[in-house]
Amino acid sequence: MLEVETPTYYTATKKYDLSFPSLEADIEADIVVIGGGFSGINTALELAEQGFSNIVVLEAKYLGYGGTGRNGGQIMAGIGHDLEAIKKDIGDEGLRTIFAISDQGSKIIQDRIKKYDIKADFCHGYGYLGFNERQTKTLRSWENEFKSLDKTNDIYLLTGPDVNKVIGSDAYKSALVHMGAGHVHSLNLLLGEAKALSSLGARIYEYSPALEVSYGETVHVRTAKGSVKAKKMLWACDGFLNKMEPSLDKKTINTYAFQLMTEPLSDELIERISPIRGAYSDIRPIIDYYRVTKENRLLFGSATRYVEHIPLDLKHYNRQLMLQIFPYLKDVNIDLAWGGPMACSANLFPQIGSLINHPNVFYVQGYSGFGVTPSHIICKVLAAGIAEQSNYYNYYKLISRIHHRDIVGKHAFRPSILTVAKCWHQLSGFWTGRR
Repeated sequence: MLEVETPTYYTATKKYDLSFPSLEADIEADIVVIGGGFSGINTALELAEQGFSNIVVLEAKYLGYGGTGRNGGQIMAGIGHDLEAIKKDIGDEGLRTIFAISDQGSKIIQDRIKKYDIKADFCHGYGYLGFNERQTKTLRSWENEFKSLDKTNDIYLLTGPDVNKVIGSDAYKSALVHMGAGHVHSLNLLLGEAKALSSLGARIYEYSPALEVSYGETVHVRTAKGSVKAKKMLWACDGFLNKMEPSLDKKTINTYAFQLMTEPLSDELIERISPIRGAYSDIRPIIDYYRVTKENRLLFGSATRYVEHIPLDLKHYNRQLMLQIFPYLKDVNIDLAWGGPMACSANLFPQIGSLINHPNVFYVQGYSGFGVTPSHIICKVLAAGIAEQSNYYNYYKLISRIHHRDIVGKHAFRPSILTVAKCWHQLSGFWTGRR
């Protein structure tokens, strides 16, 4: 079993010494949020900025315990993995509408960092990497799409020897550079957002898992030592829902991603790895993703390619993948390795909406390993749905129409289901230009 309590780069380098009490009273709120990651904190902050002050956030462990505190920190363009997968639900016009906001995540994050003076080490520069001509063709189409949305940042495609201008590896044949994207210290970003949320009057409780939830005109959430009564509620647990709401549990399935952190590297080695000090990912159906940090470390992450399993030695597993890209790092020490679950939806697109027969109970989940940037878009949309106001309300009505398929047998046959899904996903990459 994967040990989720393992220290990560983020917990080792966090800049905010924030802690919040556990709930030990019976209280009331306008909105109660279950989950203290990006989804819960960002939605609450969006609502607080609109004037909602009586908000309560309940976190079972500590803020950022889930995917927010164990991800790659990549700031990428887009929302889901493939917008074509939701076309049958919302049509061509709906696709164009969602595409129009798909690049806003980076701007939302940068604006929030500036507004609340968050120490999150945001760094510009992202490289989408291709191994062959099929992928280069895909990157050419992405270049046109990115440029149609972003008129202010440098976006350009490099091929052949020019690829080494942005990435120090001979593995790639092409690189699409997007200087509006980049990377961030995701845990510091979350903690800075939580500090801002608290300053706006919201109440945050850590180590306060929801034990029982009763729906109705008023929602009642019971914890070990207290309770919350609220007019509205949000489930924001993603891969850590733990069967608490069966109707949501059956819509996603957890797979795992793994990362390592190297020892601090010399300036010369960092310059060789990443002349733009950026973040990177290839465009295969199951990607390698990595970036350099402010402390001159390399973070390198991936997931199992075909057979769903948890490697016995995470350092060794990710090190072998890293050396395929950077063989000259063979003598570099690995200081930490960690992993964690990520909730995947059947169409690999985030899910938002309200529960059937309970219109005051909302949810967000299913980022499918693509959550740091999209969560900031999705939560702005979700907050508009909860508040039933703002310019994003129409986006909420559109995205909440997307059908969420059940994943049958997910608990009994999880490894088998994911192995079949990964093999199919890899195969489909040949005709989508991603293999």
